[in-house]
Amino acid sequence: MIKHKAIMIGAGLANMSAAVYLIQEGHWSGENITFYSLDDHGSNDGAPTDETTDEYWNKNQEMANTTGYVARGGRMLNYRTYVDLMDLLQRIPSATEDGMTAAEDTLDFDGKHRTFDKARLLQGGKGIINGGHLGLNNKDRVLLSKLVMMPDKDEEKLDNITIAEYFKNDPHMFQTNFWYMWETTFAFRTKSSVQELRRYMHQMIYEFTQIEHLVGVNRTRYNQYESIMLPIINYLKDQGCKIVLNRRVTDFDFLDTQMQDEITVTGLEIVNTETDENESIEVDPDTAVFFTNGSITDSATMGDYNTPVSENMDYGAASGLWKKAAERFYNLGNPDKFFADRDASEWVSFTLTTNNHILLNEVTRITTQVPGNALNSFLSTTPITSLGHEDINMSIVVHHQPHFTTQKPNETVIWGYFLYPRRTGEFVDKQYIKMTGKEMLEELVGQLAKVDPGPHNILEKKTEIFDSVINNIPVYMPYASALFNNRAKTDRPEVIPRHSTNLAFTGEFVEQPYQMIFTEQSAVRSGEIGAYHFAGVPMEKLVKNPRFDKDPRVLARATKKMFS
Repeated sequence: MIKHKAIMIGAGLANMSAAVYLIQEGHWSGENITFYSLDDHGSNDGAPTDETTDEYWNKNQEMANTTGYVARGGRMLNYRTYVDLMDLLQRIPSATEDGMTAAEDTLDFDGKHRTFDKARLLQGGKGIINGGHLGLNNKDRVLLSKLVMMPDKDEEKLDNITIAEYFKNDPHMFQTNFWYMWETTFAFRTKSSVQELRRYMHQMIYEFTQIEHLVGVNRTRYNQYESIMLPIINYLKDQGCKIVLNRRVTDFDFLDTQMQDEITVTGLEIVNTETDENESIEVDPDTAVFFTNGSITDSATMGDYNTPVSENMDYGAASGLWKKAAERFYNLGNPDKFFADRDASEWVSFTLTTNNHILLNEVTRITTQVPGNALNSFLSTTPITSLGHEDINMSIVVHHQPHFTTQKPNETVIWGYFLYPRRTGEFVDKQYIKMTGKEMLEELVGQLAKVDPGPHNILEKKTEIFDSVINNIPVYMPYASALFNNRAKTDRPEVIPRHSTNLAFTGEFVEQPYQMIFTEQSAVRSGEIGAYHFAGVPMEKLVKNPRFDKDPRVLARATKKMFS
């Protein structure tokens, strides 16, 4: 059913991409597109700390130090797979580089700063581990091969099966370099969905041959807010789109029909989070509603250098609204699968800002690589998992500097994360989630000291390093890996649910054929599909997606690597 106006619930990448396609492919006026959202960062964020402290989820959190920078997370790009994202970025100007599109900006930067990670895994007593030896045995290879060879039509056989359950007779898998790299590259956990692991094995199969060096990873010039989100925001505002922030949509009004499966939105109930006033928005028959039905940054809270995070137990703004819709209609999925088990989805990250490059230079010396190449993961020397295995304690990303356009030449920004925040630190006797930013830095310096090859040890510069700190912002994200939670295919709604007349679902909690989630690719494609549907653009015009899992040469190289 063709429409000519749109309301966007959520101002993340998925809905913003939908708006671009509505304007450029549907030939809509931007003035007919309105966004309602808590903020415009989405999951592709990055900002000076003082710009984020008063955002919705952090309003009631204690923060004495609001200097430095913060990025709740970061996602690595891959041009070979993220074809819809690159199509989108080719359509809009860069926010920082004159005369370039956002795609040209990223391609230009990445071409001059190719990724080659020399220290993907590090372990005390061994230093840099040769991750090229994946460490797989024959049982590991057989089970992984079954995932790679499983056709799309059989995918439902993996409904409601976790990765741990799939490998239940093969605990060795979780003691391999392959697993240590895979879990920290993509943020899978043993409780995650093996169905989603299968999709990653299909779309990222070529990563088998290069996972220890991350040579397939592409990066933006600056943080993803300034290099991806800001160009889109600027373009949409120039086109006349209205972006209304500090709004939480709390409920839908649906048309009552005799057939109770017809989904027609007639209105929205909204709370102005600045004034606490209620607002009602009428949705007329010529308006489509695009709804990003889950957010991995909902309920995220921040601490500072001397303050740990405190948990916000809110179910989530986007997921809470999704739950109300799903309670009324039978084919809109099951949000509880993703948002009712924080133990399966939570992380803690940190963003460290220093006023000199002492720590940066020490990390460069220890890892033997310059900033911009690294995802360094520190492997424990003792068992730390429930299965009694060694595992990754923490990971860091040392960005190419500057990572923010307003960053001073003497400043360094480093990001890191703990995939299991309830585990206890090795150098600070606290759960990671309970640590201050200073204690997280203590943990990082301790891990670096364990793998330091000499001739001096980083601990000799510990006082100087701590004196250089501007701030270190811990961030608790209860739903960071929620999109990987164990599920069945029917637990996520389709972009255009059956019998929907004006409601589209977008983002990482929708079901799309073949697409893996937690990627800018799947987010953009969901918006593209919704836009084409309501603008009457033939689906044949969707960006063509490659199928590397059907390329014999890619499969041959992956097989060879699997046996290395």
